Amino acid sequence: MTAILYVLLAIVIAVAIWQVTSIFNLKEAIATEKDNNTQGIIFAIFGIFFYGLMLFSFWKYSVILLPDAASIEGESYDTLYLVTMVLILFVQAITQFLLFFFAFKYRGIKGRKALFYADSHKLEMIWTIVPAIVLSGIVLYGLSVWNNVMDTSDAENPLIVEVYAKQFQWEARYAGEDNELGLANVRNIKGINTMGVDMTDKNALDDVPVRELRLPKGRKVIFKFRSQDVLHSAFMPHFRAQMNCVPGMITQFAFTPSMTTEEMRLNDETIAKVEGINKIRAEKGEDPYEFDYLLLCNKICGASHYNMQMKIIVQEEAEFNAWLKDQKTMAQVVVQ
Repeated sequence: MTAILYVLLAIVIAVAIWQVTSIFNLKEAIATEKDNNTQGIIFAIFGIFFYGLMLFSFWKYSVILLPDAASIEGESYDTLYLVTMVLILFVQAITQFLLFFFAFKYRGIKGRKALFYADSHKLEMIWTIVPAIVLSGIVLYGLSVWNNVMDTSDAENPLIVEVYAKQFQWEARYAGEDNELGLANVRNIKGINTMGVDMTDKNALDDVPVRELRLPKGRKVIFKFRSQDVLHSAFMPHFRAQMNCVPGMITQFAFTPSMTTEEMRLNDETIAKVEGINKIRAEKGEDPYEFDYLLLCNKICGASHYNMQMKIIVQEEAEFNAWLKDQKTMAQVVVQ
């Protein structure tokens, strides 16, 4: 399939170069009715090819799309995305069809004179007001979804987690029994205190540092983000969550996991995706892949940006609580 795409690309480039060189050879040449007819037919054929390729892409490559959202808030994002894409594809289908259709139907024919509108306030009102109303509706809908997702004021007993970004890895710490993170600053980084936690702050003593994120299903998780060096971006695609990590300030977002890792592994779309990946890996002689949620960096933050990942495991809340209880606190880690 890749080879076919390369061949098609080469043909398109060759035709484009041929057309450009033809322009320089026009001089005072006048297009004939045959030329107009040929161009109109080519435009119609390309329009059919264009729509065929679009439909083929939807059918062939839909498997690479993300599966169902793994968070309650992510479902709202997906609905917003669906509404937006339906509107875009609806308008695109109509406008592109008219473009190709008019280029063919109204190609130059001897004796035909184009109808010319010098001015039409009615048309200008239509194509200005209608898009303005539609876009305003999408923006207001998007803001409503964003505000609902970002509002954590009604969260009952949320889990507070700090995620610390640096070239080229992630670290994290959970708020301890007091459910309040201790202060931290890059100036406090020393030895094994790699997150710069202020150990003179009593709220920091029961914080739990980790190198692997575990989250409880059904409980709101509020993430606090810091960056040690450059601008990073915390991206958790399956939860539909992303936020920039900015040096010198704290940013945040929150979501409620709705599917454990094991449940997502049993999702039909996930199974199909994993099977496709493992087929490619088997051809290369590589070990099979098993699905895991990941925290990725979505900013090009340096040479090893691609490798900046942290595994995320979503568990039932009781299982998560038992795991968290067994982890060492900052006080225990730093003292050791």
